[in-house]
Amino acid sequence: MTIKNKTIRQLSILGITGAILAGAASQYFWVQPKVEAVALQDTPAPASTTKDWALFGGSVSRNLVNLVEKNLPDTWSNEEGKKKNVKWVVDLGSKAYGGPIIYRGRIYLGTNNDAPRDPNIKDDKGIIMCLDEKTGELLWQSVHDKLPAGRVNDWPREGICSSPVVEGNRLYYVSNRCEVICADTEGFIDGKNDGVTDEKYTSKKDADIIWRLDMIKELNVFPHNLATCSPLIVGDTLFVITSNGVDEGHINVPQPEAPSFLAIDKKTGKVLWSSNLPSKSLVEAKKNGEKVEIKTLINQGKLLMHGQWSNPVYAEPNGKPMIIFPGGDGWIYTFNPTNGDLLWKFDCNPKKSVYELGGKGTRNDFVSTPVVYDNKLYIGVGQDPEHDKGVGHLWCIDITKVPANPEKDLSPAAENYNPDAPENKASGLVWHYGGAADKDYDRNYYFGRTMSTVAVHDGMLFTAEYDGFVHCLDSKTGKKLWQHDMEADTWSSTYIVDGKVYIGNENGTMLVFAAAKEKKLISTIEMKGKIRATPVAVNSTIFIITENPCRLYSITKN
Repeated sequence: MTIKNKTIRQLSILGITGAILAGAASQYFWVQPKVEAVALQDTPAPASTTKDWALFGGSVSRNLVNLVEKNLPDTWSNEEGKKKNVKWVVDLGSKAYGGPIIYRGRIYLGTNNDAPRDPNIKDDKGIIMCLDEKTGELLWQSVHDKLPAGRVNDWPREGICSSPVVEGNRLYYVSNRCEVICADTEGFIDGKNDGVTDEKYTSKKDADIIWRLDMIKELNVFPHNLATCSPLIVGDTLFVITSNGVDEGHINVPQPEAPSFLAIDKKTGKVLWSSNLPSKSLVEAKKNGEKVEIKTLINQGKLLMHGQWSNPVYAEPNGKPMIIFPGGDGWIYTFNPTNGDLLWKFDCNPKKSVYELGGKGTRNDFVSTPVVYDNKLYIGVGQDPEHDKGVGHLWCIDITKVPANPEKDLSPAAENYNPDAPENKASGLVWHYGGAADKDYDRNYYFGRTMSTVAVHDGMLFTAEYDGFVHCLDSKTGKKLWQHDMEADTWSSTYIVDGKVYIGNENGTMLVFAAAKEKKLISTIEMKGKIRATPVAVNSTIFIITENPCRLYSITKN
């Protein structure tokens, strides 16, 4: 069903805030890895059973819900003479897009080197910081030089944009140099140089690298502007999106045969299998000597448009393991995590949608991350925020459905978005929210492009669109329960904790709502700096990153 609830608002186009994200394409080759089955729960397992937040989303389902933390503040201030509930504040670089990861008393996050912690390390770098959770003190940092190609592959001053994942004494992340990195969580503090021994920086404040996979040198990946992905661990396998994308002119895919989706042995860095489905049609056309019209392939949903902006998610509906990747062509691809066999795919754009450079079209890819809850997958489409606002779509997909066609396509056949329509009954469509609006609506669409990952809990779904509207929907039907205009763009995601919903915006305002089916705005807190990363709560404390100035706040009662 399509939900078309109406509100009155004068649309004000705010200034375009630049962000450079990365692209995607990939290639097939498989090797059998060992992958343990992981039982999914409706709630995020790490957040609901431990005091840690070890990866973006808190668990392999990526659901931004924390059911452990209680008694968290909904007001705070760091103003001189008015300080309240702020434990400590530390300066980072000048950019920090990925949210903090907190594990066993340490905080891990990505930033740049615009505020050098080591006076001997100057100039633009990509940085992973390891901080003490109690004090914010820097324990060690991982420093990465910029790629020589410059902005086409590694945009200046963007740093490391995505969140790492930590397990035991190993930290995994994607560097600005398009490398998958495995680091020792102790750095060189323990006096040991484990794994590789060619690190450029080896003081006690530096990272100890165990292994690295250079996706440019070893896999021919061409990252568009930036490499960015928050990896996922299932058993002994690390799943990563490579950021392979279009060229600087945004016209061609320089490396269509390069992988986009990877399964990696977490202990060795060896690639177990990969896929290039978002660019497979281009590879096949070239092999067959066919004339290739790039725009036609894109508008047919057969080629990546720009970049790949999302992260993988794991699910196990009815005991059937699956790893789910959002592609740069606007499709969701789901694989057997053991051998890389395609299980099903779903096009998250209307069949008549078209892509135009600069965001002028109606076909979108992904910036948000999929969320799995109760055997359903939830995701909204979007674009690079430099492409401005536009029509968006939010989808609920039944991941228990088995495709009846050889293409393994679970997309709806008809664009009425009615799952009960005869032509759509074989699809995975549960509900659809958004799309173009009627004439009497004050905007051109009911739900816009989004960079936000949803949060699902207690029959409710919370999310936001780039244009600054917060939406609360019935998670089972897609019916809108309420919405709120923040009057500022947002890159951040809704985060449910302690019966509240936290979300920040580009004006530096943190809004706190009751996690309820009726709208209740509890508080608004003005912070000095844009809030682009999603907050995280651990040990009765909320951790929030701001930009301009770029700081990490530790916020707790008293």
